[in-house]
Amino acid sequence: MPVSLAEKKKSLAVLIALDDEFSFQNLLSPLIFISLSSKQNIENMGREDEEVPLLTKPQEEGEDGGVLEEVKKQAWLAGPLICVSLLQYSLQLVSIMFIGHLGELSLSGASMATSFATVTGFSLFMGMASALDTLCGQSYGAKQYHMLGIYMQRAMVILMVVAIPLAVIWVNTGSILKAAGQAPDIAAEAELYARFMLPSLFAYGLLQCLVRFLQTQNIVFPMMMSSGIASLIHVLVCWILVFKLELGSKGAALANSISYWNNVVLLALYVKFSPSCAKTWTGFSREAFHDILAFIKLAIPSAVMVCLEMWSFEMIVLLSGLLPNPKLETSVLSICLNTAGVMWMIPFGLSGAVSTRVSNELGARHPRTARLSVMVVVVVVMIIGTLVGSVLILCRNILGYAFSNEVEVVEYVATMMPILAASNFMDGLQCVLSGSVRGCGSQEIGAYINLGSYYLVGIPSAVLLAFVFHVGGKGLWFGIIIALTVQVILLLSLTIRTNWEAQVKKAGERVHESTLPVDILR
Repeated sequence: MPVSLAEKKKSLAVLIALDDEFSFQNLLSPLIFISLSSKQNIENMGREDEEVPLLTKPQEEGEDGGVLEEVKKQAWLAGPLICVSLLQYSLQLVSIMFIGHLGELSLSGASMATSFATVTGFSLFMGMASALDTLCGQSYGAKQYHMLGIYMQRAMVILMVVAIPLAVIWVNTGSILKAAGQAPDIAAEAELYARFMLPSLFAYGLLQCLVRFLQTQNIVFPMMMSSGIASLIHVLVCWILVFKLELGSKGAALANSISYWNNVVLLALYVKFSPSCAKTWTGFSREAFHDILAFIKLAIPSAVMVCLEMWSFEMIVLLSGLLPNPKLETSVLSICLNTAGVMWMIPFGLSGAVSTRVSNELGARHPRTARLSVMVVVVVVMIIGTLVGSVLILCRNILGYAFSNEVEVVEYVATMMPILAASNFMDGLQCVLSGSVRGCGSQEIGAYINLGSYYLVGIPSAVLLAFVFHVGGKGLWFGIIIALTVQVILLLSLTIRTNWEAQVKKAGERVHESTLPVDILR
């Protein structure tokens, strides 16, 4: 039936009123003038390519549910992410535990090498890859699915290039540690361990990209399965190389490399063949080499934010080597660091969950839901921090035996557990608040906060307590608690002052800028 000019004008007016369902590009489309009287046609035009228009108004959030619904969503994400974090971290932890039964020197050297590798490699890659929390998360929320694979490829290229100079640093671990004042025998043992762990550097960079790619799509159970398989194999491989083949600490380092690569291969196969990634992984693309500078601009503050925090903890272990009785102090502080690392995986999983929730909701233009996500996770992490701290205090007298048979080491570890429980509580708070910062894409502000908290307040306080007031290793850890307290106060102030509507606008602009060249070509 022919449509009159008056009806066309009336339909066009209705279409403009429904601006929250159509982008500016759709309004200019000639399809507007075809069958405008059909409501079904109007709905279909807004769903082309199954992507949400980039320049729409915020959607209604009433259907997103309340606090209980948000808790369920975060639990669904955080549970597997905590398992993934624990399983991946267990690779290094299991290796350290095997080496701990080889002797104090082997434990000190491997602990020093692990700290050095974290400072110069692992933390940097974790930080740079966290730029994907913002980019992939917001793109997924905006349903610009094809960009996730491109962002992941771009991150992989950049991280593999960065890995080359880092590998040179690892090869010269011993010389660097000696120049920093470490004992020659510990430095030599650390260099041997670092060299055999070198293949894990490249695997870890790729693994971080794959994890962020899947995490921002809420695909977490396959990561848990692959990490579980890699961890189980790691225990067997580590036992064979360390004790059966009698490779000692070299075998443990080599086992780390094998296990990281196993995890990378498993996740890569899943991304390649799983229908869940069909929209987000469309194969290798030259577009991954475009706009690299824009990615680096976000990756650098992301790396700085993460590294400044992680380096401060590792610096505590390095400083412990300068205390009287360095072998004891280094061993105990390393055990505390590894224990704190295990406990930290719980808030780290929650951090990944809230980062994903915030970035997805901002990309989908739901500011109230994004704010609710942060409020929920803060309450949850406070409850968990209290429970975990209580467990650490109750188990303080037996925990040291998992790492060493030396009575002196075990007793020293017991005195450190109450201090560790306090730091774990504060660390959990800053961790989830940092996740919110990543979800918003405000890593640059987070980097300044971490710089001030740890290096203007925390580390100087630790040095003052340990070397001036002679509190020893406890003084070093008290300095960390002071830094965490300052960091939590600043991050909490930033979160309270966040304008979530403005964050939605920034997310829309970020997604629009990244996809505009593709839209034009189409």
